[in-house]
Amino acid sequence: MALREELESTGNWLFRWRSYLPLAFIGLFLVALREYRYPYDSERIDFFWELFCLLVSFSGLAIRAFTVGHAPRKTSGRNTKEQVAETLNTTGSYSVVRHPLYLGNFFMWLGIALFAHIWWLAVIFILLFWIYYERIMLAEEAFLRDKFGESYVIWARRTPAFVPRLSNYTRPHLPFSAKTVLRREYNGCFAVVLVMSAFELLGDWKVERKIELDTHWAVLLGVSLTVWGVLRFLKKRTRLLDVEGR
Repeated sequence: MALREELESTGNWLFRWRSYLPLAFIGLFLVALREYRYPYDSERIDFFWELFCLLVSFSGLAIRAFTVGHAPRKTSGRNTKEQVAETLNTTGSYSVVRHPLYLGNFFMWLGIALFAHIWWLAVIFILLFWIYYERIMLAEEAFLRDKFGESYVIWARRTPAFVPRLSNYTRPHLPFSAKTVLRREYNGCFAVVLVMSAFELLGDWKVERKIELDTHWAVLLGVSLTVWGVLRFLKKRTRLLDVEGR
């Protein structure tokens, strides 16, 4: 098998299992936990660092929300069994970068990687993310090139793969749909808060040898869990979040 076909085959396999990549990273974080301590031994600095990490992760969620909110039906989805694209997205987020959802994923998990304030953990995350998603992107682009032909080639030639070129921005064809974002992205938002709350609990135990979740994290986790439960019920039991053509 030629190298290109081998990389595409690997990318398709990784695409199907990409939802489980975070589990491996969580294991790496637990290994790194032995070096966890408050920055400059200050709980106050640690609080502001946690806030910064949360904002980094939420910036990734914002990128995903903007992308998904303007995406048409059967594009930008969470499908895992096979590649799906009824149309070629070239406006909105896709006018400045070819893989905006993966860019969003990068910032979501970068915030978590930075949470432990251990420099080598963030470096390992960046390297693993690039190796993993580079192959997935290669497989996706091969699929899109075969399906859309010259239209894809023209778009890909002017649009960067991962580092956005904001000067290329073109307004989306479809209006923003908040319902679509709520239906598709509620799991990701809750996952970020849940993982950070768990790491905060483990980090405080490592430093202070006590199991106690700070009030602000307990409130954020409680609100996130409530919102997650409500949105999951609406998605599974009602049609309130359904939008025609999305």
